[in-house]
Amino acid sequence: MTGFETLSVETIGRVALVTFRRADQLNAMNKRMQSEITAAFEGLSGDAAIGAIVVTGEGRGFMAGADIKEYAAQSEAEFDAFQRAGVRMYAAIEENAKPVIAAVNGFALGGGMELVLCCDIVIANQYAKLGLPEIKLGLIPGGGGTQRSVAKLGRNRANLLLMTGAIVPASEFVTAGLVNEIVDAAALLPRAMELAAAIAAEPPAAIEALKRLTAHAAGGDLATGLQLEHEVLGPLYMSDIGRARVREFAERSTTKAKP
Repeated sequence: MTGFETLSVETIGRVALVTFRRADQLNAMNKRMQSEITAAFEGLSGDAAIGAIVVTGEGRGFMAGADIKEYAAQSEAEFDAFQRAGVRMYAAIEENAKPVIAAVNGFALGGGMELVLCCDIVIANQYAKLGLPEIKLGLIPGGGGTQRSVAKLGRNRANLLLMTGAIVPASEFVTAGLVNEIVDAAALLPRAMELAAAIAAEPPAAIEALKRLTAHAAGGDLATGLQLEHEVLGPLYMSDIGRARVREFAERSTTKAKP
């Protein structure tokens, strides 16, 4: 996948690595970057050769929010268009058919944290800091930050973050469940790629079903979720790969049980 100016997309085995490349701006998101993120993730979602996606930033920042210079110059119509395009961009990540792993290498602020909130798994280095500081500009998050922060952090913790605009070490989000692991900076990308490769090696239909089901569980009702789980499991059990793996496991168990 080529032709991008603000990011790169590399394929390593069945893993796609998306890297934001506006390091001189701490990867702040302008209109072009917003458009290219959408195009990249929508393309990867439908790519059968890809089993998982890792997203990270070049340099010291993951993504330091919107490009304020461009943001400040927008007319009302341009601002509205930017916000509408943002809805599509965040959906391209959150609703992607592939699991998305954020490798947070530095500041993830404003729109950058909103992007992290859309990811399925989050790995961060010891220098990473996250925050939704829009209140410092007299604004509120516009990319789903008020909603997804509550869903993933709980209302009171989200309120503290939103209402103070605090920029917080990623390590403080581990107990909240948003950040899965904190690793040394040198190990960040290798760890994220290792995890993505392990996930991509599993049957795609089952992985995609798990993503849909856990997304429902985060905001849907239990009864519907249990019904969806039942509807998904049967076809997976009867699939060629499901039947083969179950038989293989049963045969191994039988062999081990023999004296």
